[in-house]
Amino acid sequence: MFQGVIPILATPFHDDERVDLESWQRLIEFMTRIEVNGITILGVLGESNRLNDREREALIGAAVSTADGRAPVIVGSSHPGTHAARDLAHMAQDLGADAVMIAPSREPVPNDDRIVEFYQRIAEGLTIPIVVQDHPASTEVHLSAGLIVKLVRQIPAIGCLKEEAVPTAPKIRQLREGLGDLTLPILTGLGALYAPFDLQAGSNGFNTGFAFPEVLQALVEAAAADDWPLVYRIYRRFAALIVFEQQPGVAIRKELLRRRGLISSARARHPGATISPALSRQLDAVVDLTLPGADLSQPLTVEHISAPA
Repeated sequence: MFQGVIPILATPFHDDERVDLESWQRLIEFMTRIEVNGITILGVLGESNRLNDREREALIGAAVSTADGRAPVIVGSSHPGTHAARDLAHMAQDLGADAVMIAPSREPVPNDDRIVEFYQRIAEGLTIPIVVQDHPASTEVHLSAGLIVKLVRQIPAIGCLKEEAVPTAPKIRQLREGLGDLTLPILTGLGALYAPFDLQAGSNGFNTGFAFPEVLQALVEAAAADDWPLVYRIYRRFAALIVFEQQPGVAIRKELLRRRGLISSARARHPGATISPALSRQLDAVVDLTLPGADLSQPLTVEHISAPA
């Protein structure tokens, strides 16, 4: 399940900030059309901390129903409280999710043993795998490679690591060394900001919200073929767009998804900021230079991805 490209999906809202289930279904249909390896919902990009439980339930149910077995559905189930995180994970499982993604909870006094207990308690009674998200930029929790290896060895429910602690490539190498013969999948995020370096370090692919997952698919395919000149050529072509999109917040990614016709509005739920006119004009220039003349509403072709800009 945990390999290739598994996009993190944005949660679409109407302009009045109500959840837009029609756009949600359209977004998922597009992802299955381009044959991604799975989808992750209700992550940081999905503005999960701005959703109530009824909305989460509706979004999970609609995602599972729309994907209809064509792509595994991984549900972000992080919460500062262990009991609440466990309940969210079990809600996802009961609604048909294939896995859950959970980040560690920050405590005033860091405690490795408490982090192990956190995942152990969540795993109790869970029959679907856990993706451990290592993203200190959002959690303020710094997991050492040794602690992650300990988690994996003590908690069989952990089926994948999502590595987003910079610098990611050295951390992936540390994890591969520490895991030894355990062939646990490691996916990377951060908008594919360090894509070629992560792939060379042993990443199995990408679990991120970049608005053009077709590009990430091409990178994974080229790396699997050991065609590193092609990996770097694709990366150079899209680097400006990757960097521009990776700015803090969800505004740029949601605007790109709107331009692709996948969501009706780029609205972020308050207090999140929606894209400003000035930033939108900058985005125009980056897109025009990267994908001149491309119909963004259609899946990108090999020619779009590999041809010189």
